[in-house]
Amino acid sequence: MGRNAIETVMGAAVLLVAAVFVYFAYNTAQIKAVTGYEVTARFFKIGGLGKGSDVRISGIKVGTVVSNTLDPVTFDAVVTMSIRPDIKLSTDTVATIASSGMLGDKYVMLLPGEGTEQLAVGGEITKTKDFRSLEDQVGEIIFLATGGDEEQ
Repeated sequence: MGRNAIETVMGAAVLLVAAVFVYFAYNTAQIKAVTGYEVTARFFKIGGLGKGSDVRISGIKVGTVVSNTLDPVTFDAVVTMSIRPDIKLSTDTVATIASSGMLGDKYVMLLPGEGTEQLAVGGEITKTKDFRSLEDQVGEIIFLATGGDEEQ
């Protein structure tokens, strides 16, 4: 009987430690969705950016991607983001899609501008840089290395 009690107490201790670890990991990984004001940006291609992806400034998470839609007229990808209310973006902010390493997740990187006029709630970031995949970059290097500027 004494052995079963010890095993039960040890099992409970292991579960408690696991729960504390999960709680710590959840809070430090910044995986919670950011709620705030919404802004949009248009990109030619978004390269696998999905709902729930991070929006970062200088590597710090300041928002979350709320949705990705396709503009039926221009066929641009329209990315809607929720930005923390304490972060005020200027109208000349630049949005680009970046990757966390070669095979990492995609996120929206914001480069704040120096303008004094602030982006309104529901506004649109007009300055964007499209996602450049690894295949695009390798193709460009091969094109330049083989003298691709010559006419065929």
